[in-house]
Amino acid sequence: MLEEIRIRGLGVISDAVLEFGPGLTVVTGETGAGKTMVLSGLALLFGGRADYSRLRTGEETASVEGRLLLEHSSPEAALVVEAGGDLDADGSLVLRRVITASGRSRAAAGGASVPATVLARLGDGVLAVHGQSDQQRLALPGQQRATVDRYAGLDLHECAAAFGAWRAAEAELGRRTSDALALQREAELLRHGLAEIAAVDPQPGEDLELARLSVRLEYADNLRLAAHTAHAALLGDPEDGGAETADVGALVGSARRALHQLAGTDAELDRLAGRLTELLDLAGDVGAELADYEARIEADPARLAATHDRRAALATLTRRYGRDLDEVLAWAAEAQNKLLASDTSAEAIAQLRAQRDQAADDYRSAAEDISSARRKAADELSQRITAELAGLAMAGAQVTVVVRPRPASESAPTVTVRGQVTGAGAEGIDEVEILLRSHPDAPAIALQRGASGGELSRVMLAIEVVLAGTDPVPTMVFDEVDAGVGGRAAVEVGRRLARLAQRHQVIVVTHLAQVAAFATRHLVVDKASAAADASIGVTRSDIRRVEGEQRLGELARMLSGEETSVARQHAAELLAAAQQDLAESPDKQEAGSAEGIEADSPGRSKGRKAASQKAARSGSDR
Repeated sequence: MLEEIRIRGLGVISDAVLEFGPGLTVVTGETGAGKTMVLSGLALLFGGRADYSRLRTGEETASVEGRLLLEHSSPEAALVVEAGGDLDADGSLVLRRVITASGRSRAAAGGASVPATVLARLGDGVLAVHGQSDQQRLALPGQQRATVDRYAGLDLHECAAAFGAWRAAEAELGRRTSDALALQREAELLRHGLAEIAAVDPQPGEDLELARLSVRLEYADNLRLAAHTAHAALLGDPEDGGAETADVGALVGSARRALHQLAGTDAELDRLAGRLTELLDLAGDVGAELADYEARIEADPARLAATHDRRAALATLTRRYGRDLDEVLAWAAEAQNKLLASDTSAEAIAQLRAQRDQAADDYRSAAEDISSARRKAADELSQRITAELAGLAMAGAQVTVVVRPRPASESAPTVTVRGQVTGAGAEGIDEVEILLRSHPDAPAIALQRGASGGELSRVMLAIEVVLAGTDPVPTMVFDEVDAGVGGRAAVEVGRRLARLAQRHQVIVVTHLAQVAAFATRHLVVDKASAAADASIGVTRSDIRRVEGEQRLGELARMLSGEETSVARQHAAELLAAAQQDLAESPDKQEAGSAEGIEADSPGRSKGRKAASQKAARSGSDR
């Protein structure tokens, strides 16, 4: 749940705090007062595009801070922790977004700096914003299909994966058959290269080892002489045992014996004697290794020649297939894979065709399951939306959700289902269209062709009420969803929003008193008492919560444009009717929704009905 946001330096808002709560919160205010900035602030807080033109005149930065209440076990909490942020013990999470006039943007979640995309992903899980643009999207066929899928709870990932596998198999089969000659030529070149490499049979790292061996064989005599000379210097020449030698071992031994004569006399001298012992041992070890090295070095012209020949063979491969032996071996592995992918034999083509057919069958099965679920859901959804519209002052209207096979097209893939060729896509084989019959004598017309703005608003709201139980997002924001609606329909819009608020936190920006009357929390955006800040000459707006007489005054202003006694009386009647409606049992409201509530059904109290009708007439007379 969104608990509060603080907006600074955004548009006409200098510094304002909006406190939200459960249920229905409405945001009202005169045109131009800054209601839009509330939505802009929410969008910015949840990773929206940083629009620097929204900065308040004279300000270098704008910021939005918000506090959410999350479950510690929720995916959103895990997302924040993964990004380096922390939740408070009670599940509170503080978000922050800052934009500057210089074009920079910063974001933070739970005390950690995060990319704006983290806030956007967080917003996807906790917030859904519906505005007039959503009404336009509702007229798009893809959005109408998504509405049915959302109601049916469909997961299209399996269908999309099957579609991708089918198209990939089809493309590979087409490539093998249409490019057979080119593939055969490529295969011949690959086979020749692989045969040449196989004949040499290079081993990983062999070129480096041969280079070292070649140098040792070429300089064998010099290496042996160097090792012999060094050994003689350390330990004496074993081949000249009778000669007096002044080797390192003898000299160090003499030095150690000289010191040992005074062993125990001085600690420092004893330490130096010990180091001479270490030096003598080291000279012995190195001398032994030199003797072994000398014994292993042999001049072998035949082996040297063989090494040169082997290096020449490897050099031929590196000139043709890579800069070094590792690249040659990598080329061979890749060539082997390409050779398999270039097989145009009858057996290979038959295998590919079988794979393509199996992939097509898998897709067909998944698409048929999706289609069946859509058709069943479409019938139920049609009935429930129609029932909701009856309660939105469209009692004679009827919505029909039509699911039909996608038309086949030469430019798009097709599949045969139950003997009928139909178009196919990642989302299935169906076209979905929502038809509206605005009254019993009117024809059923597609929403995008025949619905007015007010009708679209009510259809969208009806859909949201029906889908409320299927939407996991806890907070829903509506931006003037009541546009084009007035009178009794406006009262019913408020009633539906209040019903939606029984399952979600609902925030509504509205210009209708009939809607605002149903709120559990009423916020007003209004211009400050000073019409302009004299220092910078710009308008400034504040946000305040209204209750009691202040709320009654705001409703009166919304009804008639000014706070007159008649308007206040109408506002009081409207508020009383709404409060009585809210006081009814939620179970009764849900039962009424399931059965299709009439706008003025006999089960409603006569007093509330009269007040609603009177307030509705007042709203219509403005």
